Amino acid sequence: MKYIAVVKGKEYQIEIDQGAVILDGEPVSADLERVGEGNLYSLLVDGKSYELIASETLGGYIITIGGIKYEVPVTDERTLRLSRGGKAPERHGKRVEIKSPIPGLIVKVPVEEGEEVEESQPLVILEAMKMENEIRSPRKGTVKEVRVSPGVQVGQGEVLIVLE
Repeated sequence: MKYIAVVKGKEYQIEIDQGAVILDGEPVSADLERVGEGNLYSLLVDGKSYELIASETLGGYIITIGGIKYEVPVTDERTLRLSRGGKAPERHGKRVEIKSPIPGLIVKVPVEEGEEVEESQPLVILEAMKMENEIRSPRKGTVKEVRVSPGVQVGQGEVLIVLE
């Protein structure tokens, strides 16, 4: 699985595949172990040892190393694709079906039929594999149909919202 982490404004691509860690395309020797019951971890990277405190937040982590606190947003590749989405034609008025990219549970539908929406505005919150994913509008438009509601299970490719 690939992840994108941002530390102090710099974006890092991290790939974890069968125990191997690849950071920005380069293999890295890394091992992370929890120390005790709390949020204290021992991190070994290329032979250097670090102690850190890690707390999960919505959308990432707060990491403290050597007394310095870092807010680190982390996005997995699938969620990044979902949030960026494909761009639809700019023509306002053309019918666009917003489909579920993966099977999951509808958590929230923050729009209503007849509502005007902007490009990138969240249309549906979909939970899949214990992660909430925002399905965003690919363009400006009007919500013509809302075909789902919170608590409903959907399959991949199922139409969630219709825009015009």
